[in-house]
Amino acid sequence: MSAHRALSLYRNTQNSSEDDRVEKHASLVRKIAYHMMSKLPASVDVDDLIQVGLIGLMEAARNFDPEAGVQFETFASQRIRGSMLDELRNADWLPRQARRNMREIERTVVQLEQSLSRPPSETEVAQKMNLPLTEYQEMLGDARGHQLLHYEDFEQDGENDQLDQYAADSSANPAELFSDDRFRSQLIAGIELLPEREKLLMALYYDEELNLKEIGAVLGVSESRVCQLHSQAIARLRGKLKDWIG
Repeated sequence: MSAHRALSLYRNTQNSSEDDRVEKHASLVRKIAYHMMSKLPASVDVDDLIQVGLIGLMEAARNFDPEAGVQFETFASQRIRGSMLDELRNADWLPRQARRNMREIERTVVQLEQSLSRPPSETEVAQKMNLPLTEYQEMLGDARGHQLLHYEDFEQDGENDQLDQYAADSSANPAELFSDDRFRSQLIAGIELLPEREKLLMALYYDEELNLKEIGAVLGVSESRVCQLHSQAIARLRGKLKDWIG
């Protein structure tokens, strides 16, 4: 069922207050979907995420309690993300080979930073890995979805689901590390040491919440190139935070 068809059916079956909430917050679904897409492989269809996100929004409108003391947008965001996560759990969102490649890139970046006393360039990383530059960049692009923190960094292999890092329930969530002052200080220091273009990319994405296409326009590069630079920046930061994430 298309997103448009789903909305039409919803309008015909729900009361006006619920309908108003869905209409008013439909753009929130797209915002969450496109923001999540930068963390997922290119094989994921953004329209599929939007469709299931709209279903989550409808459920949120149906179940929202105005007396609960929570804003509807906060409540709906959790339901929207939850619906998208349920859809993504049915797919292999980041192939094992891509994960292995990124772990190797992280190790190589750390080794080069120690020997060079500065962030290595893409060419230097590719040479250290005995790869043509284009193949190294393809690895970065294939690893679209590589994140700063994963549950698997804190548990034994196979005991968790990486996608849970997006879930609304934050209990036992490694993202709680961000509240640790020492971790935050080390993360901030790591970001300051990123090459200027990668530092700008991270600020545009995480602070300004621009999507990949918008960031590409600012940097003057393609959307796929933004994905590569984002993966490389994450690899650099994970290398600097290895004492925290194993």
